[in-house]
Amino acid sequence: MRTLDRKTVKTEKTSAPMVKTSKSSKAAKSAPTYEEIAKRSYELFLARGGEHGHAEEDWLQAERELSN
Repeated sequence: MRTLDRKTVKTEKTSAPMVKTSKSSKAAKSAPTYEEIAKRSYELFLARGGEHGHAEEDWLQAERELSN
């Protein structure tokens, strides 16, 4: 950089450092797919004996379980 009449002029191109990510890291784990959540939700429905009226609860529980 150089200074011209109180202005700083950047003369070189710079870039941010590259960040390496690990695929085995828990933080890099991808979110469960729709199909995975649907399957687990159906398993919860069957485990309750097929009782209707709890679809949203089953879906949210399946998401929580699969996200951990």
